[in-house]
Amino acid sequence: MFSALGSTPVHITNFLHAADCLSTAACMRALGAEVEELGETELLVRGHGLHGLKEPARVLDAGNSGTTLRLLMGLLAPQPFLATFTGDASLSRRPMGRVVKPLRMMGAEIVGRAGNTLLPLTVCAPRTPLHGICYESPVASAQVKSAILLAGLFAEGETTVVEPVTSRDHTERMLAAFGVRTEQQGTAVTIRPVRDVEAPAEIEVPGDISSAAYWLVLASLVPGSHLVLENVGVNETRTGILDVLAAMGARIERTHERVSGGEAAADLIITAAKLHGTSFGAEIMPRLIDEIPIIAAAALFAEGDTVITGAGELRVKETDRLQAIADEFGRLAPGSVEAGEDSLVIHGGTPLRQAAVKSYDDHRMAMTLAILGAVGAGVIIDRPDCVRISYPEFYDTLASFARN
Repeated sequence: MFSALGSTPVHITNFLHAADCLSTAACMRALGAEVEELGETELLVRGHGLHGLKEPARVLDAGNSGTTLRLLMGLLAPQPFLATFTGDASLSRRPMGRVVKPLRMMGAEIVGRAGNTLLPLTVCAPRTPLHGICYESPVASAQVKSAILLAGLFAEGETTVVEPVTSRDHTERMLAAFGVRTEQQGTAVTIRPVRDVEAPAEIEVPGDISSAAYWLVLASLVPGSHLVLENVGVNETRTGILDVLAAMGARIERTHERVSGGEAAADLIITAAKLHGTSFGAEIMPRLIDEIPIIAAAALFAEGDTVITGAGELRVKETDRLQAIADEFGRLAPGSVEAGEDSLVIHGGTPLRQAAVKSYDDHRMAMTLAILGAVGAGVIIDRPDCVRISYPEFYDTLASFARN
């Protein structure tokens, strides 16, 4: 997205050739950017300047990607043309009102189903230029924050987003890489409009810690394991899983720490360890919200109970993950999980049995259940192919781990 706003080509390496990223690339092509695949892990993106996007000739399909949809809504809200979004069945159920509301406060015109909160959604050309706002977000959400900041690039005056807790800051770091300053004060981030962006010639994408999380847990649980994960992003707004696993007794060491594309990266060395239960809540949740399913899986094998609170956001992900964890873990280990309105209690040490489970077409549930099957008594997963959304090679990698 950012590269499409520049006027010079950007060479992107370590690109994730998965459905969510490909949905973004397709949307940017439809908006006039030239996106050339130089192999499965490299892209060359040529934009036409900050004001060079054009009206798409077709509906923009975000697929399963909430990030694609929400960030593009912010980017397109100030544009002088109309764009309509659609997505898959899962994305069509996810709430977009949390993004629509602040964008409309800035002067955006967005219409859609269910009071303009559900797909399909159409972003119309605003009648007057967008204006900056100070928005106090009721949730700590990087997607909401990013949408507002991207709209603020084009708005009149300054735009500020205040969160209850600081969410992941990849957008702020990428803005800096493109020569755009943001100001951080506590949990508030402020941006001012710019005339142009300065695209870097190269961007290397570090490995996703959300995908690394499955191997962090698997290697911790399998006796005798010693695993090295190379080039993992360790941005401090994303490393909550490392903190929680450490609190559970995991043995994880960082080496070769460096900066890659403005993001902190490191190699992680994991050695098998005996885990014990822990407790954590809302304050750390923005730093590990996507890793809750696999953390819950680790907790099944830990000694004692693990208590997770402040996790209500999981009910509006690709599926209701709180309920899905309780239901599917319950098939493998009856009585092991209790789900509350925004909480989970996992009773560690409950014996696992082989069972048939459902993925709900949720990639993170499918991968978590596969890890449980690998460490436990085996599992049969209904509709396992949803992992292609974020990690197409997941099952091949899991099989390689088993062979070694």
